[in-house]
Amino acid sequence: MRPDDAAPEAPTAPGEPTAEAGPPPSDDLEPGPAERPRRRWGELVLALATAALGVYVLVAAGSITVPGSANTLGPRAFPYLVGGMLVAAGVALVVLVLSGRAGEEEGGEDVDPTVRTDWLTVVLLVVTLVVHVFAINVIGWPFAAAILFGGAAVILGARPWWRAALAGLVLGLVVQVIFGGLLGLSLPAGPLLEGVPFLRG
Repeated sequence: MRPDDAAPEAPTAPGEPTAEAGPPPSDDLEPGPAERPRRRWGELVLALATAALGVYVLVAAGSITVPGSANTLGPRAFPYLVGGMLVAAGVALVVLVLSGRAGEEEGGEDVDPTVRTDWLTVVLLVVTLVVHVFAINVIGWPFAAAILFGGAAVILGARPWWRAALAGLVLGLVVQVIFGGLLGLSLPAGPLLEGVPFLRG
């Protein structure tokens, strides 16, 4: 008998699997074991360093000399607050990292590796910082802070310049009132603000 004389195959009913088709997919397949989260040692080191920095701040705050007057919070209050927050944040980060809940990596979609560093901006920021440091004892902290914050904002593109300078002066006055007036820390108010009670340095 020739191959052409072979009997035709019987037609299959709709929905019935053919001989070539494999078994239908099963919904009862159990997923494989979940991959164990990878521990990131860099994040663990950062968490431990944060907690250690907080402990150092707490220990160093105990050596701050407290003035005789007890009418204010004193110079130890803010360092104790910052140290306690650093310790709490460091311990929380250690627990999160050890439990596998690490931070998500950034895709870096906004980073353009072809853009060159603007060294002029970097140099101007460094010059502004140096001027601020040397101006504190000459014109006082509030005006030196206005130079630092306002100058940095203008260099980074803030406009108009007078609004940035005014915001820096307001921020410097607020810091002077909190640390110099309330906490009793030594912040020079400058010759223009000499004698103002709530700005004493």
